[in-house]
Amino acid sequence: MKKTFYISALCALAFMACRKDDVNPSAKITISAPGFYVLNQGVMGVNSATLDYYDINASTYYLNIYPAINPNVVKELGDVGNDLKIYGGKMYAVINGSNKVEVMHAKTAVRIEQVDIPNCRNITFAGGYAYVSSYAGPVDFGGTNQRGYVAKIDTATLQKVGECLVGYQPECLAVVGNKLYVANSGGYQAVRDSTLSVIDLSSFTETTKRLPVGINPDVVQADRHGNLWGTTRGNYVDIEPTLYYVDNQEVVHTLPSAAANFCIVGDSLYFYATDYDENFDIVASYGIVNISTKTVVNTQLIADGTSIVTPYGIAVNPITKDIYITDAKDYVSPGELYCFGTNGTLKWHETTGELPAKIAILW
Repeated sequence: MKKTFYISALCALAFMACRKDDVNPSAKITISAPGFYVLNQGVMGVNSATLDYYDINASTYYLNIYPAINPNVVKELGDVGNDLKIYGGKMYAVINGSNKVEVMHAKTAVRIEQVDIPNCRNITFAGGYAYVSSYAGPVDFGGTNQRGYVAKIDTATLQKVGECLVGYQPECLAVVGNKLYVANSGGYQAVRDSTLSVIDLSSFTETTKRLPVGINPDVVQADRHGNLWGTTRGNYVDIEPTLYYVDNQEVVHTLPSAAANFCIVGDSLYFYATDYDENFDIVASYGIVNISTKTVVNTQLIADGTSIVTPYGIAVNPITKDIYITDAKDYVSPGELYCFGTNGTLKWHETTGELPAKIAILW
């Protein structure tokens, strides 16, 4: 039987007010692997980013665990949780609106430190370092913006040890070999960007060659064959989103299928795409791409008619191949997390925080 535990900020404050020094305010929360964390973005401007946890073996979902585990952290996680990843026993939550990366112990969610980075967006790792994309400046749509950069963080000391300028409003980033690829969205510009910056990791400088991939690039991930996969969001008017890959010769190939987000497990790329009908309602599609043959091999991730209003995040259990898809609903209400089996049938679902965006699996 599936169980849900609600761990609210009010409960955390109550623990702080009445507990003795030897009482653990997070005693009712069990972070037990295997499981996964869900980072909920929260509504911008109100410090409502939250962290949930699902214990796979116990079939137990814990809501809003961060304030109870870390009751002395002011403003809890902060404003807009943008990315979440686990590396080297630590978990990194990129909190965009609060201009910081929160670093926690992956097995306990206990806070270690924060790294201050303005308008930070996404994170990836290689060789003992974390790489974080930053818009560098505040929101200024159509105005004068400065180029973004990638911050380099030593994951042992959690000190920022370098910066590399890239394009305007960089989003996701991924490492292939000794190169770091960064999606320059140009999201605040009147004319959006369409390139990937390529950073040489040895010198931590941008090479002179940027890769043209399409208008408004966003997600990028590396596969195990040395190829890079990515999405472009188009211009939301007459240029459609795309799904593309970059081979190890840095040649860009576009697939005949759009994608808004995806994850890669083994030789399978699981994706969803979104469009709008004549009533401006979201129409979602789903599929699997075989990354070896570069073809769509499945369009039935959801085969039982389960309706997801606003797909917002996707992850796949690498062992069971269960598929996790989050639903942001109306962007202000609590979201939903759905788990589908390999046959596309719903196994369970849970209510999450607002705008469930990222999933980090713990083993």
